[in-house]
Amino acid sequence: MYPQEIHSYLKQFLQENDCQILVDNDHYITTQLTIEMDKKIMNRPFYWKYIESINDVPCPAQLTFITDKTKLVEEVQGEVIHFGSPRLSQLFRTTKELGSFVQMHERVQNQLGPNTILTPWLGVNYKVSYYSDQTKEVLYSFGINLMTGNVVEDFQETLDDVDLDIKVSGNTFNLPHIISPIRALERLDLVIDNLIQQDDHTWAEEAKMRWAKDQKVLEHFYEGVVDKPDSYEMEKQAMEEQYRPKIKIDVINGGLFYLK
Repeated sequence: MYPQEIHSYLKQFLQENDCQILVDNDHYITTQLTIEMDKKIMNRPFYWKYIESINDVPCPAQLTFITDKTKLVEEVQGEVIHFGSPRLSQLFRTTKELGSFVQMHERVQNQLGPNTILTPWLGVNYKVSYYSDQTKEVLYSFGINLMTGNVVEDFQETLDDVDLDIKVSGNTFNLPHIISPIRALERLDLVIDNLIQQDDHTWAEEAKMRWAKDQKVLEHFYEGVVDKPDSYEMEKQAMEEQYRPKIKIDVINGGLFYLK
């Protein structure tokens, strides 16, 4: 997951959860958390219990997330966020807890004159994890036009340049979708499956080779032992769990977007 993708995800996460973005630099974001979000991600239950018990004015946290420290040209104090970092993993979990599907509309500023027609798109962000004794994770973002079936990659980056709102702007008309969101999701799942099939799976073959090598050592260690102990089967099973190649596909989040 590239820094710009993390930045895009953080920005959307904060906006959708009503957290005010105070600074939106290309490489870091400063935000004012809401009370609800502070309670979810800041891990300070005693503070909130105390504040609520004395009915004092709450002070939710203000955070700076640094998404690309190598590109900073100024001194910024904040929390460095990268793929696999505990904070980003926490936000992924929070997204699932809060509900991973949204419906947004492109904001139309000029509401005079004829109706502006908005086209429905289904956008889905996937995480593909390749597991063996080593792990690799890749993020994909796809959008599918629910009128034409046209599929575009890096859909999340496209949304970064669009002014979105949960409310429908006046003088707009949302086209009814021809392709149902469920059917569209099935098509995107096929796109992901095809990407995985076309990917380089050398990693799986290499994992199997390491598995075979360790299995050979295990067999040599118990060579000549007729009644092998339980530890043999346990080690053998542990090797299988460690080395057997596995692929997991997760939907991080998605939404229905009406765009010009």
